[in-house]
Amino acid sequence: MYGVLDISTSGLVAQRIQLDTIAGNIANARTTRRADGEPGPYLRRVAMFAPGDGKGGRGVHVTAIREDTNLETRWVHDPSHPDADAKGYVQYPNVDPGTEMINAMVAVRAYEANITAMEATKSMMAASLRLLA
Repeated sequence: MYGVLDISTSGLVAQRIQLDTIAGNIANARTTRRADGEPGPYLRRVAMFAPGDGKGGRGVHVTAIREDTNLETRWVHDPSHPDADAKGYVQYPNVDPGTEMINAMVAVRAYEANITAMEATKSMMAASLRLLA
């Protein structure tokens, strides 16, 4: 029975990391400089999930957080912006706040489902102990 709790716990940890990643994307939706200070847009990040706990056990874990290079960045003409290129265009991140909010809602629902599974497991364990006592 404890393995079931471990599986749900791994799901909670993975969804928390997913929510942290989404929050970072939303916070940087208009960032036009990279972390090293060079001009260039923030690139959306995604958490990569894999089965198992990383040690051969059951559950899920996050293998990496990668930049999403599949989505195109946006170019906006704004010559007054400090990060504008020679033609007056600024490159903005490939983050869509609407998509990020939907992804956050999905992650919250998955988190809630893991909590519900943990509560059901705890109830079954308590009922089993009552039968034995």
